[in-house]
Amino acid sequence: MSISSSLNAGVAGLAANSVKLSAISDNIANSSTYGYKRANTEFDSLVISQTKGSYSAGGVIANTSRLVSDSGTLVSSSNALDLAVSGRGFLPVTSATAVDNETSDQPLMMTTTGAFRTDADGVLRTESGLVLLGWPASADGTIPVYPRDSTAGLQPIVINPNQTAGDPTTEMSLGVNLPAVDTAYDATGESLPLSVEYFGNLGTSETLAITFTPSIPTTGSSNEWTIELRDSAIDTTSDPDANIIGTYTLTFDETRENGGTLADVVRTSTNGTDWDASTGIITVEVEGGPIEVNLGRQFDTNGLTQLSDSFSPSAVTRDGSPVGSLTTVEVDADGFVKATYDTGFVRTIYQIPMVDVPNANGLTAMDSQTFQVSGSSGSFFLWDAGEGPTGSIEGYARQGSSVDVAQELTDLIQTQRAYSSNAKVIQTVDEMLQETTNIKR
Repeated sequence: MSISSSLNAGVAGLAANSVKLSAISDNIANSSTYGYKRANTEFDSLVISQTKGSYSAGGVIANTSRLVSDSGTLVSSSNALDLAVSGRGFLPVTSATAVDNETSDQPLMMTTTGAFRTDADGVLRTESGLVLLGWPASADGTIPVYPRDSTAGLQPIVINPNQTAGDPTTEMSLGVNLPAVDTAYDATGESLPLSVEYFGNLGTSETLAITFTPSIPTTGSSNEWTIELRDSAIDTTSDPDANIIGTYTLTFDETRENGGTLADVVRTSTNGTDWDASTGIITVEVEGGPIEVNLGRQFDTNGLTQLSDSFSPSAVTRDGSPVGSLTTVEVDADGFVKATYDTGFVRTIYQIPMVDVPNANGLTAMDSQTFQVSGSSGSFFLWDAGEGPTGSIEGYARQGSSVDVAQELTDLIQTQRAYSSNAKVIQTVDEMLQETTNIKR
């Protein structure tokens, strides 16, 4: 009987609008929740096979989904470890319970934002118990190759606030001007000393003693110098010259076009490497390992020069730093976790990959604005932030809720009216059935 189907359709309408009201209530309640993804309810009609001369109402069914692909606006903060995804992708996290229990198989969860802080053990986690995961860097700050389609290699990010670190010197550049008058036939031939500090593998301060000795001709000017490099870290007790790590003959150009620039460098010792004219680099072996020393390229004004009458070591630089204490930790747009020390040394300690799936809206929603892979989302893949389809990671920021309160309130009014209308259908059917019952009387 079609009147009965009308009653069932009204009941289905009440149920469907109740579902939509629940989703709207969730959205409005989480309109200020960082990283919240709006729940969306769509109605689908149900059709019952019809016979000629009759119609049976099928009603409606509600389907609710989470619009995970929608992104909220970024909100700036004052904490470096407040992180947000700008664009597509997710931060890899796991539950603090799994980490605390040292569970070997830690479940991969995903989120688009989080206010991460170190706990008593230095583990980066949120107040809701989400632990940030990343790939640990090697001692030299490089990231080893890890699998991209599994969680193997991902570890909870741990930051020890009391850690110290040093950075050994591996490169040095000598921007020095030598006095041209010192290579004249009537010059004294006095050597010019230069001391350059460098840092060893254990953070110790060492000295590279450099001596420039001019070649004195019988007439005119030689435009030639001998450079000798000595390492203070090498023991000279048994041999005073044991710390000589390189000796070279420098020849400077005297033409109008390239006057005063390096024309040639010839190695005169058995140690050290030959000068590369295209890069200006020689490599010498100090106690802790090799150091590349840039003397300047051929005919280049930025390296060693020989001009006028002044000795001017104006641009002597080197990398490395002494041992320093950790001051700040930040995450750059590429997902690299950088530790900065009070000596100015910056080291990469982790890389946070970006998790991506083919269908983000198919992910299973969990508590605390997290998501897990499901059959409809597809398998995950770990990208470097900013590569492939993924966006960047923003520090000092949180991702806001994707809820538009004005739209939700509008939907709330429409849902209320639709619910009332379905209730009116039930009331009308009830009155009609009552009329049918009264026929007998």
